[in-house]
Amino acid sequence: MLLLLLLISPSLPKLSPTAVVDILVVAFVIYQLLMIVRGTRAGHILVGILTMVAVYALAVWAGLEALRSVLSYIVPYTAIAIIVLFQSEIRRTLARIGRKRWFARGFKRPESIDEILLALGRLSQRKAGALIVLERDIGLRTFVESGVRLDAEISADLLLAIFEPGAALHDGSVIVQKDRISAAACFLPLTTNPAVPANLGTRHRAAIGITEESDCLSLVVSEETGDLSVAAFGEIHRGVSLREMDERINAHFGVDRRAGPVPSEPVDGLAEAPAKPVEKAG
Repeated sequence: MLLLLLLISPSLPKLSPTAVVDILVVAFVIYQLLMIVRGTRAGHILVGILTMVAVYALAVWAGLEALRSVLSYIVPYTAIAIIVLFQSEIRRTLARIGRKRWFARGFKRPESIDEILLALGRLSQRKAGALIVLERDIGLRTFVESGVRLDAEISADLLLAIFEPGAALHDGSVIVQKDRISAAACFLPLTTNPAVPANLGTRHRAAIGITEESDCLSLVVSEETGDLSVAAFGEIHRGVSLREMDERINAHFGVDRRAGPVPSEPVDGLAEAPAKPVEKAG
C-alpha cells in the first residue's frame, strides 16, 4: 500500500531503488517484531501501549488538555517501561541473532547420541519421565550450575540410573555438553507462551522454555504415556519414534546421515509411530 501511494502521489518524494530497499527493510523489521510478540503476553502489553499512544494522539487532536497533560508525564518513561516489560523477549531476540553462524558449515553431533537413544528407548518402555538437553552453540553454564555437577562420560546405564523413579537426581534435567554429562537435576525455565497446550506438564514446558532461551535441543520422555518428544527453537514435536528423534538430532546439529538402524533396543509401538502435530510455542 505504501509503495502504491508513493507511485500515485505527486507530492511524495520520487521513488528510487534505495527508497524501495529502505521500505522493504523497515517492513521486514516490523514483521519480525510482530512475529516475536505474536501469541505471547508481550503481544497484549504491546496492544496496551499502542492504545495509550492512540489516546494521546486523540487528546492532542481534540484539544483535551487535561488528558494530554496526564499522558505527557507517562510518555518519557515509556522507553524504560518497554525494556522492563519486554526484557525476556529482548533477551530471546538477541540470543537468536547471536546464535546465527553465517559462515559456519555446521555443528558437531555428539558422538554418544547412540547411548542417549538407547536410554530413551528403555525409559519409554518403563514410562519413566526424563528430560535431556543437548547444548549446541549457546552455553548452558547458568543452568548447569543450578544442578548437581557430574562431568561424566555419557552412557545408557548412567542415564537410566539418573532417571530411575525415586532416585535422588530423578527430578530436573540432564544437560549434555559436547560428549559429557555436565550436570543432572538441573532447573530450567518454563515456557510462558499461552499457545502451549494446557495438557503439557512441567517437564514438557521446561523442555520448550530452555529452547526459547538458547539453541539447544530437548529430548523428553513422558512419564504418563512413555511417548517421546523433541523440542527446539520454542517448538515441540510430540509422539516421535526413536528413528525420527535420531533424524531430528542430526538435522539440528547439521549432520548429513543417511537413515539406518537406530542403535537402540526395539521399543514396541515407537518404531513406526507417526509424529503428532507440532505444537508451536511462539
